[in-house]
Amino acid sequence: MQQKAKLRRQEGVFVVEGRREVERALLSGFVLEEIWLVVGDEPNLRLPERIHRISCTNAVFEKITYRESAADLLAVFKIKNQILEDLSLSENPLIVVLEAIEKPGNIGAVLRTCNALGADAVLLCDSLVDLYNPNVLRNSLGGFFGIPVISTTSEEAISFLKRNKIEIVTTHLEASIDYLDVDFTYPTAIVLGTEATGLTDLWVKNTSQNAIIEMGGVVDSLNISVAAAIVLSEAVRQRKR
Repeated sequence: MQQKAKLRRQEGVFVVEGRREVERALLSGFVLEEIWLVVGDEPNLRLPERIHRISCTNAVFEKITYRESAADLLAVFKIKNQILEDLSLSENPLIVVLEAIEKPGNIGAVLRTCNALGADAVLLCDSLVDLYNPNVLRNSLGGFFGIPVISTTSEEAISFLKRNKIEIVTTHLEASIDYLDVDFTYPTAIVLGTEATGLTDLWVKNTSQNAIIEMGGVVDSLNISVAAAIVLSEAVRQRKR
C-alpha cells in the first residue's frame, strides 16, 4: 500500500507515518483502521477504542516504513472519497487549483503552503499523481489533513467555479498582468500548471485574468510550490487590508 496506488484504491485505505501526521489525520476526521509500532512502544495518542494494534520488531518496522529515517508510528486510515459538491465554501473563498502535476513532492509542498496561508481548498485537476502517495503526505508535513483536497477533472472544476461565481486567475505568460495588480479580494481560484508546459488551453480560455510573476534573473520559471506561495501570499495580504 505504500508503493502501489492501485492497491490503495482497491483496499480503500492509505498509510500515514509519524505521530504528528497521525494525530492531525485523527483531528481531521479520517477513520483509523490499525496502527503499527515497535514492541514496547506506546502511541501516546488518544485513539478510538478497539483499534487493531500490531507490534513488531525494529527491523520489521524499518522495512515497512517509507521514510529514510524510520517514523515512530505507522497507521492505516480509510480513504475519504471527497467530491466537489462536498466542499463547504466560506463567504469569500480562496482556492488553489493544480493542473496535471507530475511530482508528488510538489503537490505536498503546495498543500503545506495552502494550509499555512489559509486557502479554503485545493483542487487537483487531471492529476498524474495519486492523492494518497506517501510523498504527497510526507512533503505536506501534515498540511494534507488541514485543508480539503479534491481530485477532479479540469472540466468539472471550471464548471464548479463558474457555478459558484469564483473568479479564475491563471498563471500564464500570454496577455498577462503582473500578479501584484490582480484584485484577489473577490472569491478567487488561483490556477497553476507544470513548469515545463504550463496550463492547457482549456484553462486559458476560461480564465477571468492571466497573471504573471515578473522575474529579473536568468531563470524563466519557478517551482510550482514557490509560485503558489508567492501568489497566494499576495492574495492573503490584500484580503487583510
